[in-house]
Amino acid sequence: MAELAPWIARQRDALLAQRGHAWLLHGPSGLGQYSLALELARAWLCEAPTAHGACGTCASCHGIAVRTHADLRVLMPEVQMQQLAWPLSEKAQAEIDDKKRKASREIRVEAMRDAVEFAQRTSARGRGKVVLVYPAEQMNAVTANALLKTLEEPPGDVRFVLASEAAHQLLPTIRSRCLAHTLHWPAAAEALAWLGQQGVAGDAAQVWLRAAGGRPDDALALARSGRKPEAWAGLARALVQGDGAPLADLDGPQLVFVLQQLCHDLLALRVGAEPRYFAVADLPVAAQLPSLNTLTRWAGLLRQEARTAGHPYNAGLMQEALAAQAREVLAAPRQRGR
Repeated sequence: MAELAPWIARQRDALLAQRGHAWLLHGPSGLGQYSLALELARAWLCEAPTAHGACGTCASCHGIAVRTHADLRVLMPEVQMQQLAWPLSEKAQAEIDDKKRKASREIRVEAMRDAVEFAQRTSARGRGKVVLVYPAEQMNAVTANALLKTLEEPPGDVRFVLASEAAHQLLPTIRSRCLAHTLHWPAAAEALAWLGQQGVAGDAAQVWLRAAGGRPDDALALARSGRKPEAWAGLARALVQGDGAPLADLDGPQLVFVLQQLCHDLLALRVGAEPRYFAVADLPVAAQLPSLNTLTRWAGLLRQEARTAGHPYNAGLMQEALAAQAREVLAAPRQRGR
C-alpha cells in the first residue's frame, strides 16, 4: 500500500476538525479521493482517534485493514471492489463465480439497498457506522434515489463519505445534501518527492507525472503498469514511423485516451500554448506540426472512438487502425493555414 501522501494527510486533518454527517469529496481523477475517503472512515471508526486521523493499531483499524469491519460498508462497482480487495456480498460473489453475470461496472442498486438497511442497524463496535461510496458518479439514477432518503434523514450514528471524479454527473439532490470538499492539487515538487518514496524516482517520475497531467495517483498507476517511460516520450516519433508498439497492451479506452492526450498537446503547440502531457522535446517542432484543421478533425474522430472504445472489439485490429490514423495525421502536409 502506498504511503499516505502529505497533501491527503493535510486535507484529512482539516476535514476531521469539521462536523458533518455526509461529505462529498470531488475533483479530477488521480488526486486521491478514495484515499482521503478511507482515511476519514478509519478516523471516524477508530477506538483511539487523534486530530491526525486513526491510530492504526486498534481492533477497528485492523478490521478496516483486513476488510472485515462490521461498521463500514464500501460501495463501489464490483470490478473495483475486486481490484481493491473489498469483499462482495455472498449473493453477488456466487452469481459471478457461477458465471450467471459479469462483475458490474456500476454501483448496483441491490448493493445500495443493502447499505441503506445496514445504516438502520445498531453499531457493532459502538463508534457509529460509515458508508463509503466511490466513485459516486457510478451510481445510476435508481441507485442514487435509493440512497437519497437515508442521506437526507440519516440515523443518528451513521456517516456518509462520497468520493467522486465527476461530481457534475451526480443528482443535484445528492450534491445538495452533502458538505462538499474539492481535492487539492499538490505542487509538482511535492508530488515528485512522494513518487520517489513509492520507488518512482528521477526522470521516470517526471515523465509519468507529466503523462498524468500532474495527478500523482494516476502517475503512480502509470509507473506500476509496466509501461516504459521512454516509450511514452517516443510515442509521437514512433507513430510517424508507423510503429504502434508503444500502444501495445492498452485496452480500447486507454488507447483512445493516450491518443487524445497526444492530440491535445499538438493542438496546444499549434496555437502557441504549452503542452501538458508530453515534453516539448518529445513532440514535432513547429515546422512539422499538422495543420490546425487536421488536428481538429483528428480530435473529433477520437471523440467518436471514445464513445465505443469499451466494446469488445479485436484489440489488435483496433490498435492497428488507430495507429494508422495517427500516422496519417502526423504525416499530413504541414499547412500553416487554418
